[in-house]
Amino acid sequence: QVQLVESGGGLVQPGGSLRLSCKSDGVIFSLMHFGWHRQAPGKEREMVASITAGGSTMYADFVKGRFTISRDNAKNTIYLQMNSLQPEDTAVFYCYGRYLGQTNWGSGTQVTVSS
Repeated sequence: QVQLVESGGGLVQPGGSLRLSCKSDGVIFSLMHFGWHRQAPGKEREMVASITAGGSTMYADFVKGRFTISRDNAKNTIYLQMNSLQPEDTAVFYCYGRYLGQTNWGSGTQVTVSS
């Protein structure tokens, strides 16, 4: 089972930026599809962004132009660069990795946007 560990969350003011990281211990990292979901208090978990093994990306409409997902196969790490953060972006962000139909999740990192 692939282990995923997120980091980089924290408290940021509106308009600020954060970069989340998700490190995997999987030896098949370069073959895996990865993504980020988030869950705000009282709301369902929602997709934020994803990246395929080949580097193709997808984004939820509410983050297009603000967030960028990327991967570094040499470091077994996925990144989510988040710019122009707003209070409605406050949530726990979860990283996932998927390969051959099996999905593994990290435990999440809290992002709080507040003045």
